[in-house]
Amino acid sequence: MMGKAHLIIGTGVSLSLLALTGAPVTVGAVGIAAISSLLPDIDHPNSILVTRALPDRLLRILQSAMLLIAAALLFYAPVAQPWNSVLAAIAVVAMFLPEQALRKGAFVLIGLAVIVLGEPYAPWNRMGGILLIVFSLAPHRGITHTIYALAAWTLLLYGLTSTHGASIWLAGGLGYAVHLICDSLTKNGIRPLPPLKWKLRFGLMTTGKKSGQRIERIGIWITIILFAGVFGIRLLEWGARLYLKWTS
Repeated sequence: MMGKAHLIIGTGVSLSLLALTGAPVTVGAVGIAAISSLLPDIDHPNSILVTRALPDRLLRILQSAMLLIAAALLFYAPVAQPWNSVLAAIAVVAMFLPEQALRKGAFVLIGLAVIVLGEPYAPWNRMGGILLIVFSLAPHRGITHTIYALAAWTLLLYGLTSTHGASIWLAGGLGYAVHLICDSLTKNGIRPLPPLKWKLRFGLMTTGKKSGQRIERIGIWITIILFAGVFGIRLLEWGARLYLKWTS
């Protein structure tokens, strides 16, 4: 499926299911549901999540600043030799990469920064940095489209947010799972449990073709109906309670 369809379907379905569980639909849950609905495609340099996080203009600025970044990593990175030199060398090489490769390289650097700088604040940041690096370097519809990645992402969110309730990690896990289910509708499908060669593939659509666009539109309308049904009922209940409160 295309990125916009993933965003609408993944976010709408996951929030609807979250509401049906009785968990509160918070602003954080909405945001993480949207991110998670796009996250499996972080392995594709032209996906919505990647291009919005690192737009072309920012990439050009980043390329221009690579020498300064390399010098900062070499002399001020809070890691000992040879790792600071390795980071600086990666930054220099990134100056000459094409845009798609530069996006992957930028995410790798961000992942390394999260591992090095985030560890003192929360041990789970190390896992987050590792996941970001692995997801960025993976081939399209590889490890990011597996049960392992779904479990790792949900576990990471649980570790970081469970003390604040279940909304965020549930919304994130559901959004990621919905993305995988949507991709299983395509003719290519996904391999959810590598190294097993078995594919989850329903073969209902081909991304980019008219038949695929029809399936995407059907999925979007089903999502809209589900979302309206779940939250429409909740709004009616809220209005009824408010009315009774005012008239009592």
